[in-house]
Amino acid sequence: MIRDTVTVEKFYNEQAGQLELKLMAGAGGLKRVIREPTVNRPGLVVAGHTRYFASRRMQVIGHAENTYIKALPIPERTKRYNTLLGFKIPCVVFCRGLRPDKLFLELAEKHHVPVFTCPLITMKYINLATLALEMMFAPRGTEMGSMVDILGVGVIIRGESGIGKSECVLALIERGYSLVADDITKVTLIDGQEVIGTSSDLTRNLMEVRGIGIINVQSMFGVRSIRHEKRVDLIVSLKEWDEVPDVDRLGMDDVFMEILGVDIPHIIIPVRPGRDLARLVEVAAFNIKLKSSGINSAKELDERLIAKMTAGRKP
Repeated sequence: MIRDTVTVEKFYNEQAGQLELKLMAGAGGLKRVIREPTVNRPGLVVAGHTRYFASRRMQVIGHAENTYIKALPIPERTKRYNTLLGFKIPCVVFCRGLRPDKLFLELAEKHHVPVFTCPLITMKYINLATLALEMMFAPRGTEMGSMVDILGVGVIIRGESGIGKSECVLALIERGYSLVADDITKVTLIDGQEVIGTSSDLTRNLMEVRGIGIINVQSMFGVRSIRHEKRVDLIVSLKEWDEVPDVDRLGMDDVFMEILGVDIPHIIIPVRPGRDLARLVEVAAFNIKLKSSGINSAKELDERLIAKMTAGRKP
């Protein structure tokens, strides 16, 4: 599990387009680290209350804070600016297209605090920035295996090289399902509960087919054949038939595999010539979908058997 260090520079590079950020001053402080995945409005600090201040967060100034600051006399304004910028804050963002005055920009340069402007209204910026920060702070990792979206069920297909993963995935794509990632799936933990899978930017839309080479799935099968990200709902491991001594014939016992601390349903499908792996993975995904809606075929059969045996013992 990896937790990335989120600097102001990284946030700016990745989110400037979406949030329409423009750097005004303090470029020397872009390496500052954002230590909490949320934002703070520093109204109380600007008003002189410094007993508690969430200085580890990105600071956002809206119309209320800006109006109050500009009503202060220059000496008092300078004092409040120095107080705010003297904390080890990551950066300051002025929303609603507000422009910091010359004094603020000069002091920000002095303290090496990056200052940005943004045309979005304050609450919209806060909502979007918080979502972006949560994604950037989320634990992440990689899983060896390809991922496919089968009617809303995100399935990671694992197996040794040459066992038939690519052929299986290709057959699923031909049936109208969507490729999420080929060979290596990047995973991210969201809200401590859901694992989201995606591909790397370098290999997105691309797939390796043994004997043919690299193919562009989107160009070949259309835009519906690609999905950029999907929740991981099932892991399917393909194994040689001889390596699975005890084949599960009923599916009574649920088996899980842990990814980023979350238990994901896991099944093993034995492989031998003649088996339609794509169909088997498809049925496994359908079965998981049924179980999530409360339909468990194995338990239904078990209940029927118990009822039959109980009825047979009655005098």
